[in-house]
Amino acid sequence: MVPLSVAWDDIGGLVDAHERFLAGSLVESDVRDSVLDSWKRCRSVGLEPHRLLVRYTEDVRLDDRFRHAADPVLTDLTRSFADVSMTIALCDGQGRMVERLGGDRQLRDRLDAVRFAPGFDASEAVVGTNGVGTALAERGPVYIAGREHFADSLQPFACAGAPVRDPLSGRIEAVLDITCLRDQGDPAMVRMVREAARSIETRLLEQASLRERALLAAYRRADGHARGWPSQPDGLRPDLDGGALGRVDMALLRARAEELMASPHHSLDEITLPSGRTATLLRRQVTGAAGETGVAVEARVLGGPRLSHLDVAPGPAGTAARGQLGSAVRRPAGPAAGRVGTAPQRTPPTPESLGTPAVPPRPPSTPGTSAPHTSSAPPAAAPDGESASADGWLLLVGEPGVGRLAVLARRRLELLHDASVRIGTTLDVTSTAEELAEVTVPRFADFVAVDLPDSVLRGEEPEALGGRTALRRVAIRAVRKQPHNLYDVGDTVEYVPSTPQARSLETRQSVMEPVLTEADGWIAQDPERLTPVLEAGIHSLITVPLRARGTTLGVVSFYRSLQPGSFEDDDLSLAQELVGRAAICIDNARRYTREHNTALALQRSLLPRGRSEQSAVEVAYRYLPAQAGVGGDWFDVIPLSGARVALVVGDVVGHGLHAAATMGRLRTAVHNFCSLDLSPDDLLTHLDDLVGRLDRGEGWAAENSPDSGIVGATCLYAVYDPVSRRCTLTRAGHPLPAVVAPDGSVEFVDLPACPPLGLGGMPFETVETELAEGSRLVLYTDGLVEDRHRDIDAGLDRLRAVLAGADRSPEETCETVLDALLPARPGDDVALLVARTHTLGADRVAQWDLPSDPAVVSRSRAAVTAQLATWGLDHLAFTTELIASELVTNAIRHATGPVQLRLLRDRALICEVSDGSGTSPRLRRAQSTDEGGRGLFLVAQLTERWGTRYTPDGKVIWTEQPLG
Repeated sequence: MVPLSVAWDDIGGLVDAHERFLAGSLVESDVRDSVLDSWKRCRSVGLEPHRLLVRYTEDVRLDDRFRHAADPVLTDLTRSFADVSMTIALCDGQGRMVERLGGDRQLRDRLDAVRFAPGFDASEAVVGTNGVGTALAERGPVYIAGREHFADSLQPFACAGAPVRDPLSGRIEAVLDITCLRDQGDPAMVRMVREAARSIETRLLEQASLRERALLAAYRRADGHARGWPSQPDGLRPDLDGGALGRVDMALLRARAEELMASPHHSLDEITLPSGRTATLLRRQVTGAAGETGVAVEARVLGGPRLSHLDVAPGPAGTAARGQLGSAVRRPAGPAAGRVGTAPQRTPPTPESLGTPAVPPRPPSTPGTSAPHTSSAPPAAAPDGESASADGWLLLVGEPGVGRLAVLARRRLELLHDASVRIGTTLDVTSTAEELAEVTVPRFADFVAVDLPDSVLRGEEPEALGGRTALRRVAIRAVRKQPHNLYDVGDTVEYVPSTPQARSLETRQSVMEPVLTEADGWIAQDPERLTPVLEAGIHSLITVPLRARGTTLGVVSFYRSLQPGSFEDDDLSLAQELVGRAAICIDNARRYTREHNTALALQRSLLPRGRSEQSAVEVAYRYLPAQAGVGGDWFDVIPLSGARVALVVGDVVGHGLHAAATMGRLRTAVHNFCSLDLSPDDLLTHLDDLVGRLDRGEGWAAENSPDSGIVGATCLYAVYDPVSRRCTLTRAGHPLPAVVAPDGSVEFVDLPACPPLGLGGMPFETVETELAEGSRLVLYTDGLVEDRHRDIDAGLDRLRAVLAGADRSPEETCETVLDALLPARPGDDVALLVARTHTLGADRVAQWDLPSDPAVVSRSRAAVTAQLATWGLDHLAFTTELIASELVTNAIRHATGPVQLRLLRDRALICEVSDGSGTSPRLRRAQSTDEGGRGLFLVAQLTERWGTRYTPDGKVIWTEQPLG
């Protein structure tokens, strides 16, 4: 072994990382993840690095079977360390040292001084981070050197450890450790100890194979010759070469044989095969020459009806091997069903672990050659539906425990398959957590609880989880319906640091408590609440952190109560795999929730908030995003000059952020165009040009994106004038608006069909209609009246029927329409806008036609003053006289055609002067030497707003003053 040129504990500032960790500082960048996790586990159990109480147990031993497999490997390993000072430690499955080999006197003395010697407990919970205890906790090979040890006394050493598993059950039977002084350590020690552990596991598997061969030989001696079978080493009958049964039949036979082998209380099983034939399985005890005990399963296949009984007539030579026939069980055919108990190891079972099939598909070509580990084959079928043999033929031989492992392995695969199908069917965090609980109860656990932080439920990035982190109980599932006394769904759970759940969150690793009555840390969470839980029968616990993409999302707790067996190592592996799959689904759902909420927040921020300040219409609106994602639907109510109001509803094709952002752009553009007082057809023409330019400008930027470019958009634009009660409408590919008259009749305004926005090339036509006061104008997007189950004509008929009749307020109309037409899960966004019209009465309107004569200016001032006095607005008389005088003077001097002066008393005092000229006035700052040019400047200073709008006959200059 070549010493390292730089001590392992000097790399990355590890010299003081241990002290900083104990002081509560962050050391993630200085310490390996596996070591840091071990330090966190040590801290959670309250270890003090400078003071340890090491337990000692006398006469710690491993069984003879294990020692027989391990001794040759340890001897070879000790011989390879003859020239270096290294010691080999063999510990049992609890971390207690059984034997220590090798090492010079100095190393042995130093290890004795720190109680790293036979009989002492080296588990992580007792002596902190070390090769034995950490390998047990990690359930895999580890390397620990110098300051990576949690305990001060172990820091002069370097060690590598690896668990040794039973190859059939997957249970950790022992731990192998190599230890040396720190400056002689090398990470390559991990490879050496791992290879030695694998060598021991291989020898254990060979022992199992030899044992099953002995059982097969015992069966042949006891039963084969008694039935007149040929004395071939393979024990085959001549007529068993060939396959009368299909692969499906044979697979079912093998599966039921394994269940019967694993069942100590059943000796007989009868099933109907998929081919229609009836099979009977018989379980018999077998004893080998050296005292090996096992089980043989014989099969008898008939082509007739199901057997009502089975006569067992053992031959003279087979009596001792057959034993007594126990209770019989008959079950319907089909896949084995049952509850998951202890799951086997992660790797697939070897042929030996499935029992020894006694009949291969082909007899060996060379006499005397045995092939006990090949697939079995059924006897050939005889004519007339009868079996080829009236006697049973050997199907499987092995140990009952091995058969149990095979059954559990199959059930584990079934559970994993069901989990992959049933978990993650929706992109909802809560539903995914509930699916995990449903899959695992009662097949794996009797009670399951899933706890997540609120940030995950909101779709946000979860913050670092640890002890005292508040979690939300999201899902539970229990076998029993009576109160379980644990936290319920919706409760806030804050685990104390000593609980297995808090330790899982802190170390990001699973924690198993096989016996909950001995888990003081779990009881400490709430003794008053949890003591009755133990009395009710809950006895075993596994907690697994939900981790995906390097982030901890929560914790899952599996409890057992009705199942008598405690959780074991293989159950822990299965729980980790189940939770790992669920964590990916929950993280996907969380990310989808975040993206959906982001898009929805963007869209809602772009939609109007509150009520616009106008008196022309009473408005109610609804916006409902689609279940699949936000879209580009929008609506707007925009006050215009002259007490008018614009009503807009639009729909951008597509869903997602791109559609929402495009909707915001179009809505902003509509506001800008409205500020120019464009006519409805001109406004849609400008909007159509904008959509085309956006489409051409964005297509190249994300041409491979599903949201690239703008496919199109529809829009309906209406302008209502409360003075004339006339409404001007135009549309671009949008559904027709509905008008509900005061008498309850419904009509759809027949607007010309114009293409959607962005296509260009076609003019937009307008329709003007007069609306009675109290009429309801209903604007909507196509998601309200059309979906994949209903065409638009049927939707319009349904909308007409809902709107007709009763005189409802706009709010009531919205509720009624949505309840009647909207499905439970809409596939498209829905925007609905209902506006009930009002009128501006003659008592609030004053209008004068003026000739093109400068002399009328003084008369107009007098008329304005008189009207304001009538309205009680004398305080505005001086300002309004000046405004009217300037606007009338400009119209007479610079314009043509008839001049009209109009005052409107609405939310503001509106003064309008119209003429027949299309020339718009410009505001400018006059020089001190100029004789004119100050009129509009004064108007702009004296009013709150002013502007120009164009009419078919000319233009209108308007101003607004607050009533004050």
